[in-house]
Amino acid sequence: MDVILLDFWISVFGVRVRIALAEKGVEYEYREEDLQNKSPLLLEMNPVNKKIPVLIHKGKPVCESNIIVQYIDETWHDKSPSLLPSDPYLRAQARFWADFVDKKIYESAKKIWTAKGEDLEAAKKEYMDLLKVLEGQLGEKPYLVGESFGFADIAMIPFSSWFYALNQIGNMKIEEECPKLAAWVERCMKRESVSKTLPDPHKFHELLMMRLNK
Repeated sequence: MDVILLDFWISVFGVRVRIALAEKGVEYEYREEDLQNKSPLLLEMNPVNKKIPVLIHKGKPVCESNIIVQYIDETWHDKSPSLLPSDPYLRAQARFWADFVDKKIYESAKKIWTAKGEDLEAAKKEYMDLLKVLEGQLGEKPYLVGESFGFADIAMIPFSSWFYALNQIGNMKIEEECPKLAAWVERCMKRESVSKTLPDPHKFHELLMMRLNK
C-alpha cells in the first residue's frame, strides 16, 4: 500500500486527515497506534514530535495534521474536490482559520476539562467567545471560507465531537448559544467523509471522564 496512516481513533487531528483522504477518495492502510506504547514505526517516522497522525506516502512521512491535509490536496490535485481555494486570498483565509482553531479553540477547550470554580467559569466564557468569533466568520455563508466545504472546515469539524463532553462537564449549552455553528455542524455531517469519520461524542465523553478520574 502506497499510503499508510498512523493514527489513534479518537484523535481530532487524525480525524482531519481521515476526512481529507475520504474527500479525495484516496485508499490507504490505517494503523491504530497505542499512545502509551508507541510503535517503532511511529518513532522512526516522526522522531521530532513522536506524535500521531503521520501520513506515510511511498515510504516518506508527512507530519502535523493541517500540513498533511494540504499535502493530500496538493498530491492528489487531480481528484475532486479541491480542499484549498484556488484564489490566493481565500487560501490565506482558510489557513488563518485553521491556525485559529489550533491556537485558540483547541487550547481553550482543554482548560475546561480540568478547571474548577472561578477558573472554570472564565474558561467557559473564553471558549464561548471564541466560538462566537467563528460564528462571525460564518456569517450567512454555508462554510467557514467561501461557498464550499474545505480546509478550514476540516480543521474545525472534528472538535464538534467534543461539544457533548464540554456541555456535560461545563454545564454549557453550545448548540443553543451558537445556532449558526450548530447549523454548520449539521451541514458538514451531511457529508459522508465527516459523518463516517467523526468519533461518537458519547464515547469521547466516557473516555475523557475515565482519564480525568484516574
